[in-house]
Amino acid sequence: MVEQEVRPMDQAGTLRAMKNEPEVQNKEALTTTRVFSITSGKGGVGKTATVANMAVLLAKMEQRVLVLDADLGLANIDVVFGLAPSYNLNHFFAGDIDLSSILVEGPHGIKILPAGSGVQRFTRLDSQQKLRLLDALDSMHNEFDIVLIDTEAGISENVTYFNTAAQEILVVTTPEPTAITDAYALMKLLSNQYHEKHFNLIVNFINDEEEALDVYRKLTMVANRYLDISIDFMGSIPKDTQMVDAIRKQQVMVELYPESKTSLAFESLARNLMQEPQTLEAKGSIQFFWKRLLDFGNKG
Repeated sequence: MVEQEVRPMDQAGTLRAMKNEPEVQNKEALTTTRVFSITSGKGGVGKTATVANMAVLLAKMEQRVLVLDADLGLANIDVVFGLAPSYNLNHFFAGDIDLSSILVEGPHGIKILPAGSGVQRFTRLDSQQKLRLLDALDSMHNEFDIVLIDTEAGISENVTYFNTAAQEILVVTTPEPTAITDAYALMKLLSNQYHEKHFNLIVNFINDEEEALDVYRKLTMVANRYLDISIDFMGSIPKDTQMVDAIRKQQVMVELYPESKTSLAFESLARNLMQEPQTLEAKGSIQFFWKRLLDFGNKG
């Protein structure tokens, strides 16, 4: 890739400006389920809180939202929402129950597929389990507008599977040097071994916007030099002690402190996600809802 001047504000502005562009997609295309993975190279960067808050905001925007907890060994999305599900994805992979029976309802009608915790057996899905999940989710293609996949942190096989199965990948990092390095390592792996070419970046725990843009510049500069990928700046979330309070109370920030700077930043993120260009072309044979996408592609 030819190295060029990095202009993060242009890309962030483009995402926001798309809100005002005339719609060119037909009504049928707008009914396709859009799948976003929210992932990170390092734990502790606020990935699950990002998923939970965006899910609530998207539901308030009248989107039918499904949250899939893909951290199959240390699940916690249900804890963030204050839920106590009777069944989880471990029961599905064990063949004990079908996927629809696992669904639990969160705030504002959000549906959640909770995972289990403290069970090592499913931390590495085999090919049969992956296909079962793919088929089960495909059968739900008319039920949701947006699916948010909360992956585990790192570069395990489960992480790469859920990222490659999503239409869009959102990488969450912080200004901490180790978090930036691990975010780059994840994108490098997904690019070199799984041919992923596009990523969206969210920078969490920032002191100001310039700090977030500096992280974006660093990652883009290295990616332009060594990888054939593009990175879009999706947005940033300020550091906020009220977030700890929200997690302790098992409530999402945007509900508990809706007027805070952090909640407004989450709202901006959710709107940017809604304005992401919709691709009606499957990336590969393991993509969630790929049959649906191929059907629309054939009609075009």
